[in-house]
Amino acid sequence: MNSQFEERGCLLRRALLGNALFSTLSAITILLAPRWVLRLLGLSQSLSLRVLGFSLIAFAVALVINARRPQVKTSDAWAAVIMDVVWVLGSGALLFLVPFSTSGKWVVVLVADLVLIFAILQFAGIRKIQKSLHT
Repeated sequence: MNSQFEERGCLLRRALLGNALFSTLSAITILLAPRWVLRLLGLSQSLSLRVLGFSLIAFAVALVINARRPQVKTSDAWAAVIMDVVWVLGSGALLFLVPFSTSGKWVVVLVADLVLIFAILQFAGIRKIQKSLHT
């Protein structure tokens, strides 16, 4: 497309890459220091967070692949927005279902807040691209 389209896609690319970076850092923390994470959350040491860690890496890879395309696929970006919103809603439910420590509840809320920010930025980036296609 034209350079104007690429310029309008910049917000979406940056949001996707920021989300990928945060997801990767979270995954590394979970995979390299699982006992510390469990202790911070106030959960049983017998619980395994490996699936979550590897899932976050796969999610981050998908985000980077989309962000690095010559033209970002908005359908893939919508999928990321939906997954982020599901994460936020799931986090809210977990606060009522899982006996997190006080610090654990704060961690869950802060992570959910950051994920929501990424969802909002990605949504705004998608809308910006969609508007540029209709002008």
